[in-house]
Amino acid sequence: MLKHWWKGLTVLILTYVFIAGLMSPVPRLPILHEAIRNTFFHPPLWIAMMVMLLGSAIFSIRYLRSGKADDDLIAVELANTAILFGVLGCITGSVWAYFAWGDLWPNDPKTNGVAVSMLMYLAYFVLRGSFDDEMRRARISSIYNIFAFAVFIPLILILPRLTDSLHPGNGGNPGFNQYDADSSIKRIIRPAFVGFTLLGFWITQLRVRLRRLEMNIDEQDEQEKLPDHHSTTLSDPTNESAH
Repeated sequence: MLKHWWKGLTVLILTYVFIAGLMSPVPRLPILHEAIRNTFFHPPLWIAMMVMLLGSAIFSIRYLRSGKADDDLIAVELANTAILFGVLGCITGSVWAYFAWGDLWPNDPKTNGVAVSMLMYLAYFVLRGSFDDEMRRARISSIYNIFAFAVFIPLILILPRLTDSLHPGNGGNPGFNQYDADSSIKRIIRPAFVGFTLLGFWITQLRVRLRRLEMNIDEQDEQEKLPDHHSTTLSDPTNESAH
């Protein structure tokens, strides 16, 4: 049980984040008002997503170096979890944008970069499904995964800072540090970063274990079919009559 301590910590942190994030006092800022509570959910979801995508790229590199199928399995499941967090990040971001900027999806460099990035990773899953050969699928998709992450970082973190953007910390706008300096924000958002990231690893672990079980069951089914086929061949009366 001691090796699962981090799962209990995840539950405690996220319980605290949800309760405190919805009920604790927050700074009364112009335009944002109560929408500032989304600070406890939207940025941590994106941070967790980026950590998952980084982990996915690392395991793709490991696969290309080692050729172990398990590394490719972990890479794809980390990407799956990242896309889930990305969708949740888009939903919370759209709600926040509607109340702050009056539009669910404003024409903004960062939101457009998010859209392109999500499409790139959806193409990653389409690419994996287009190959029947497992080794070829893992090798080509690993190369694509590394390339996608290398493009993702400039789209999300670099390009929006070089042009005008509505998002904090981009285009001359003050960053989240101005909110993080407030103790009422700091004591919730920092645990939220840890909690959502741990939740991402937990979901990934469960998905990896499920996939491993499915693969073991498939291998056992194939092994069980081989003896049955062999015994049927031996007991075939046509074979006996031939002798």
